[in-house]
Formats: sequence, structure tokens, C-alpha cells
Amino acid sequence: MILKKMGLMMAAGVLAITTITACSSSSTGDSSASSQTSANEDGTVDIEVWGTNIGYKPITKGSQLYEFYKEKLGVGVIHPYVEWNGGTNYLNQLNLKIAANEMPDLFIPQQGIEDSLAKNGAIADLTDLLPKYAPNVWEAIPQEMWDVVKANDPTGQGRIYYIPGVVEYGRYASMIRQDWLDQLGLTMPKTQDEYVKVLEAFRDNDPNGNGQKDELPTGGREQARWMDHLFAMYGVAMFEGYPEWDIYDGELTYSAVTPNMRAALEFAAKLYKEGLIDKESLLNTKDKWDGKIQSDKVGNYFHWVEHGNMILENLEKNTGVKANFTVLPVPKVEGYQGFYTMKRFAPPQWVIKNNKDENKLMATLKLLNNIYDKKNWKDLFLGVEGMHYEMKDGKAVKLPDDKSSQENQLLNPYSTLATLDFTIDLFNSTSSEDSQWAIDQVTRNMQEAQKYAKVIAGDGMPASVYDSFPDINNRTLYVEYATKIILGQYPISKFDEFVDKWNTSGGEEVTKRAREWYAKVQK
Repeated sequence: MILKKMGLMMAAGVLAITTITACSSSSTGDSSASSQTSANEDGTVDIEVWGTNIGYKPITKGSQLYEFYKEKLGVGVIHPYVEWNGGTNYLNQLNLKIAANEMPDLFIPQQGIEDSLAKNGAIADLTDLLPKYAPNVWEAIPQEMWDVVKANDPTGQGRIYYIPGVVEYGRYASMIRQDWLDQLGLTMPKTQDEYVKVLEAFRDNDPNGNGQKDELPTGGREQARWMDHLFAMYGVAMFEGYPEWDIYDGELTYSAVTPNMRAALEFAAKLYKEGLIDKESLLNTKDKWDGKIQSDKVGNYFHWVEHGNMILENLEKNTGVKANFTVLPVPKVEGYQGFYTMKRFAPPQWVIKNNKDENKLMATLKLLNNIYDKKNWKDLFLGVEGMHYEMKDGKAVKLPDDKSSQENQLLNPYSTLATLDFTIDLFNSTSSEDSQWAIDQVTRNMQEAQKYAKVIAGDGMPASVYDSFPDINNRTLYVEYATKIILGQYPISKFDEFVDKWNTSGGEEVTKRAREWYAKVQK
């Protein structure tokens, strides 16, 4: 099933890129488009925006969030619902839209698609546009990050084709049920052996007290994703389940082919065999895994620390339990230096369609400029009164997460340009008394996570290093071997076969390019 999904994704990507190459002149905008956009009665222009949506309602013309964004940002935002599913389904649908010459005006690219779009003139060159028409964007992002974006230009001209996401703190960590530890009289594990004993206790001793012993000590999701904590203790650079580049034996190296990864996969396979990992980990969709966590069944999971309040509030709503999650310190393994991967460069946040319709292009730049205006940030975080927040005793407080009624706040400022103090302040200044217990946990855990975060050497590396090697970019070979090793279908000795295949199928060339890039940005 995993390989089938990957095949569909690659097929869609090939279709999209082939179409762009064949008719790049028309892909830069609708061939019939003119400079006269049909504007709303008040003169505002509507643009179509695609971004992350994990189950919330779309933004349609005239809806509450549409009207809010139009009033606050001066642009009408149309945001159709596209299932995210870890980015896989989103990319499939985006590729199909591009192939049909229906590219959104503004969107989040995935898995390096921005490189092929830039080479074929399908997305706008922002180098001169941003300083002139979106100065708030230009000034908000540090110059050294713009320099890396220019160095990553796939055309080799030192131009800017995407706006990077910026995260100035460690956003990820492993979360463990402190209340389960307390219930069983256990202390926080500090070593791998102690961690395994905790997982065994979660499996065997009914820590949630429902009498069924149905607890899942830990786990993850399909394509061997979102179980980064099992790799972190071995010093494997891993980002949401994607192996990354870091320094190993003095050189920039893809973590998937290191001895560290071999040891981590052997450990994960041992946990799976002993029932210490959810047996459905490699089948779990996001919704399914989240559902297990929020049903009071999971003792330890890995994700964004700052999303913990949604987990906690949904868990309480579902079960009546006020859970207590805390950050799991990276368990120590002799011979390895563990860490949770941090990237200041989040994946590219926005690209703009190279629109022949100048009114649409200007409206898109206006939208971005106003999103990055700090005066708007709190209002964008709050959203629509009555839908996303309510007033209590003169204070705006966020309402509980509700995908059935809330439109998707895809323009949240903390997802585009995040700092620790700003994010914590937003959470605390807009929390209700009823949810403050959850926000207090999130605040504590965000601060604690910084102790274990490390910026990896490959931070900001362009997807162009994978040009002509889409299977490596898509982790096709890695996913196949990792999943089979974890499931016990392959012995760990097959890891060496994986490394050989990876190198001979393009890995050696990709490594050469990656090291050349690293040498360039280190100057």
C-alpha cells in the first residue's frame, strides 16, 4: 500500500512537470487571462490559496473567515478543502491542478516541487517583488536566510522563488504520559534501558485504569513517520519521519545510510516484536493515530509540542481524563549523542503563481505583506469571533478545537514566522480559564523541549540536490527497507543492501551535490 501511494504521487508529479515543460508559456497564467480581473464590489480581488488543512472546513466566498480575511487583509481568500494526509494527498491533488493549468495563486509547495516550477517559469521570481510590494515579508526574514534561499535557486541565477518558513526554536519533541508514570510509581527514564522498562510497564500494567490492558506504549504513522523519538537517541537527523542531512564522521551525510540509522532500525524492530510499538504504526493515518492518542491509549508519541493543547482538550472531551504529558528527555544510548532535530528553515512556506493577471499578482503580494504585518498577528491567531474565539470578561479567548464547525485558519502567523516567546505569549494571552491547564502544560513543554533541540547541518538544503533522482527525494527505497526491517520481514543485515542500492541508484551523486552546497553556504 505504501509503495502504491508513492507510485501514484510520483506519477502525478511527472504528469504535472511534463505539462509545465510542454506548455510553460501557458502555465504561467491562464492563456485567456487579461489584466482586468473581475473584482468584488468593494474593489477587493479574490485569490485561491492552498495550504495545510488537517480536517477543518474550507474557506468559501462569503463565509465568515473569508469576510474576516477580506476585512483584515484587504484580499478575498478562497481555500478549497484538500485532504492533507501528511502532505501526500495534498501533493497529488496539487500536481493534478498544475497539470490541468489550474495552479492556485498562492500555495505551500511540497517535496521540492518549487524547483521544477521555477525552472519552467510557472512561479513568480520574488527577488524584486518582495522588497517593493511586500516589504513586511522582506524585513521579517533574516538576511542570512534570504542568502541561503538565493543560493538554492534552481536556475543558478541567485534569485528568490519561495518564502521560507522560519522557526526560531525547537518545535518537536517526544511526549510521555507523566500521569501514567506517576500511577505506576515510575521515574522519568533517562537511558534506553530505562525507557524500555517504562514501555513494558505501560503495556502490562493498565496505567489508564480501564481494566482492559489496551494501552499502546508508543508508535507512529504510515511510511515510518512520526516516530522520530526512536531514532533521536541514536543521533539520527530526522524531521517528521524524513531522514535528513547532518555531520557524520566529519562529513555531511544522509542520515538514512549511517550506522546510526542501522542501530535505530534494529532497536525499533525489537520494540515492534515485543509489542512495545502499536502494531498498526505503519498503517496509521494521521487521523487514526491522533484518535488513539486522544482516546487515552497512547503512553508516548512524537509531534509538535505546541499542538499539545489540542491533544489534551480532545482527550478530555473524549474520555473525561485530564492527561498530563511532559517532554521525554532523549534517552541516552552508549556511543551515541542524541537530539531532537531542529530546522530554522521550515519547508518553503509560500510560492506565488507567475500570474499574467497583474491584479491577481498584486493582490497576492498585498495579502502576504499584510499577513507578515505584526500588527495583524494576534487577530490572525484569534480568527473569527464566535467560531475560533469568544470574549470573556473583556478578554479574547480561543475556543476548543472543533473541526466540524471551524474554518481552517491557514494564515496563522506562528506557522510562518515563529519565535518561542511570541508563540507562548499568544497561547497564554488568548486561553480560557477552562483550557489554561492545557496551555500551562504546552508552555512548560515548549520551554523544556529547547534542552534537546539541535539545528542540523543540512538546514536549508535545496531540493535541487535530488534532481533526476525523485525516488531518493521521495524516500522510496528507505521506506521500503525501514518498514520491512521494523516489521521483521527483513533481518537487520538487509540494511547494508539498502545502503548499496541507495548509493548506486543516485545516492553518491546526491551526496556529492549536498556536500558542494554545504561548502558553499559555509563560506
